[in-house]
Amino acid sequence: MKFSILTLFPAMFESLLSESILKRAQENKHIEFELYDIRDFTTDKHRRVDHPPYGGGAGMLLACQPLFDCIEAVKKKAKKSHAVVFFTPQGKRLEQIDVEKFSEKYDEYILVCGHYEGIDQRVRDSLVDYEVSIGDFVLTGGELAAAVFSDAVSRLVPGVLGKQESFERESFSEILGRKREYPQYTRPENFRGMIVPEVLLSGHHQKILDWQNNKLT
Repeated sequence: MKFSILTLFPAMFESLLSESILKRAQENKHIEFELYDIRDFTTDKHRRVDHPPYGGGAGMLLACQPLFDCIEAVKKKAKKSHAVVFFTPQGKRLEQIDVEKFSEKYDEYILVCGHYEGIDQRVRDSLVDYEVSIGDFVLTGGELAAAVFSDAVSRLVPGVLGKQESFERESFSEILGRKREYPQYTRPENFRGMIVPEVLLSGHHQKILDWQNNKLT
């Protein structure tokens, strides 16, 4: 699985991709990331990539030319099975069931990070396959949304988490009926008078499973 991320701020992803699970997954060749600076594709001598919107309105829009050139260049070298994803509050809200489908459907995702007030509609109409929202709120740019998307999809790629059980019985999984996960505890059994439920210490697997299922929300 590969993620090609198109952004004005590639440095925002450096720590995310160089730590913990995503770092190990890249080292083990389970996933791959490639960052593209949209400014590198502008023909403007001042490296400008934005302009005011026609019809007026606050803010600036990312212009067609650098985005078209950037996306088309990435698509030319992309894996055969790929899709272009743009992050916007107007997109379909991302749910775990969508993440599961994305983890299986394509070999590469080209993630377009908007900024300012968004991007020219002609880019969306011509080059974008999926418009995705991560919630009913507005961010300063698409970078955080791209990070959320790539992290959520990556962890379902075989080998990334190591054990399949790590994601089979977790919040919003099919096995748990798309519900939120049950409470969990670790040592010590008694901490400041707060005691681990007795059933979890019983060693009785069916009773533990029943307790967990009853705690789903």
